[in-house]
Amino acid sequence: MRYVDGYVLPVPKKNLRAYQRIAKKAGAIWKEHGALEYRECAGDDLDNKWGVPFPRLLKLKRGETAVFSWIVFKSRADRDRVNAKVMHDSRLAKMMDPKKPPFDMKRIVYGGFTILVDA
Repeated sequence: MRYVDGYVLPVPKKNLRAYQRIAKKAGAIWKEHGALEYRECAGDDLDNKWGVPFPRLLKLKRGETAVFSWIVFKSRADRDRVNAKVMHDSRLAKMMDPKKPPFDMKRIVYGGFTILVDA
């Protein structure tokens, strides 16, 4: 059964273009190593009155937005295999300046998910 990694992270709006450039390259690397889908979405309508809105979940600061991302894999085992390859791919490390990332890495929300409905 297919498996999904999901992410939500805060990105300063002024860094969205830089983040998008990195994400495009990262997506190509993930897919090259076997991911089936790679999506990165910037928050557009986040002012909800019900549930826990992304701005509150991420404690967004002025000038930040939420980025919602997911990667689809053939299975959890395949996710583990693909992610291991991606994490050892030197191209990924070269894209990010560890001293000045385009987002706050300590505030990423992440998890692996089994698919309940695939309509």
